[in-house]
Amino acid sequence: MKRVIFCIKCSDFAWINGSQDDPEDLCSHGIVTVEIGEERLSYDCCTSAAALRMLRTLTQEHEIEDSMYGEQILPCCGFNMYADDTLENVFISGCSSGVDYAVHHQGGDIVLTTEDGKQYEVGFEEYRTEVLAFACEVEAFYKRCAEKKLPEDEYERNGYQAFWNEWNRRMASEEARQALDSLSSRSLAGTAQGSVLQPKGEGGHDLFEQFSVF
Repeated sequence: MKRVIFCIKCSDFAWINGSQDDPEDLCSHGIVTVEIGEERLSYDCCTSAAALRMLRTLTQEHEIEDSMYGEQILPCCGFNMYADDTLENVFISGCSSGVDYAVHHQGGDIVLTTEDGKQYEVGFEEYRTEVLAFACEVEAFYKRCAEKKLPEDEYERNGYQAFWNEWNRRMASEEARQALDSLSSRSLAGTAQGSVLQPKGEGGHDLFEQFSVF
């Protein structure tokens, strides 16, 4: 299996009507290009749904979906958001159009399988860095726009709330993991050089303890 470089690029962020701001549109869009080595998967997709699905792949596997509910990694749309009973998780459905690829965890690496069956191996840290950077771009687009007018319908409003509840939980958890991994690497490097890194947070708390939130 070929080990390759993984990269996510996004451009032309907009709302469904093509504008740069729409307080009533809850789903962001844009052109997302996923580069897996020399393979380029590009699609004008629902970036908010795409980013959340990518965040999920950091802790769970994703299979190529052949369904009418639009569960692809790069979905055409994500116009329906269904909250669970706790409002902590969301199921996003759209149409059958989009681009998909499978994501599997194998040891400390990620194995990606495209729709035509090609498989590639990517380092997990590289993969996570790209996913988090893409998610941050999506979130920054929301923050640049006016505050959303939440739907009057409770069902739709709960779906949107659940989307951000799951988003924020996954982002916080992965950023904490990334920080912890970075500190661990620095600590090991310090030990190898004859000195042990003693990271301290605010108030002198050990950062390894501080980031143990997942």
